[in-house]
Amino acid sequence: MAPPSRSQTGERPARARGGSPAAAPAVSGADPPAEDVSSGRSARGGHAATPATTDARTGSNSGSPGGTHRVLDDVAIRRALMRIGHEIVERYEDLSDVFLVAIPNGGVPLGRILIENIAKIADITVPLGILDTTLYRDDVIVTGERPRLRVTEMPSSVDEKIIVLVEDVVNTGRTIRAAMDALMDFGRPRTVQVVALVDRGHRELPIRIDYVGKNIPTQPGEIVTLRGIGDVEASDGAGTGLSGPLEVVLERCPGRH
Repeated sequence: MAPPSRSQTGERPARARGGSPAAAPAVSGADPPAEDVSSGRSARGGHAATPATTDARTGSNSGSPGGTHRVLDDVAIRRALMRIGHEIVERYEDLSDVFLVAIPNGGVPLGRILIENIAKIADITVPLGILDTTLYRDDVIVTGERPRLRVTEMPSSVDEKIIVLVEDVVNTGRTIRAAMDALMDFGRPRTVQVVALVDRGHRELPIRIDYVGKNIPTQPGEIVTLRGIGDVEASDGAGTGLSGPLEVVLERCPGRH
């Protein structure tokens, strides 16, 4: 007859030196060791997957050092433009002399949204002009390239008007300076102010932004762009706007300075 097992005799399992029970043998099919997420290493000695990080400047998720990252979606853009519309209405009790002038391409859809917002807030429709700055840029001769002209549509003279220039992204300030030069061909405004959906800094000229949607500090080699979803331009191809919902994206180009 076979001798009785330890479980049948009631004996306790043998203990290792130090009083601790001996380690139990590995069981087939058991769960693998858990990963130590805090240290970035697994219990097997390998490296755990690195989680995506958040850009503190833009609030966007970045899983890699390069690539394109959305910093404003269509909802955020419209929210910022509604706030700017309220600021314009609060600054001027009489809006009859306010004249919005959009700079193509990105300023055009923003200007149209601002016109709608001001109409909702103050029940008045302010005029909107479109002003191409291409021939007034200070780099036209330097580059030696034939510039692509955009549409200019100024419904009236700007004499004694309160002009609000609308631009998508302001960087060095040179486009705004060119817009001011182009504006003087249509009269002598009472004052000129600037709306920028995004101010990314890096001024080279003393240009002040009066209404800002979002400040995004940037580094050399980074590009901030307003685009329509799918990056489709308006069907006329003349730079009068972007189609579809809008977004602002930041693109990091490590090799660009």
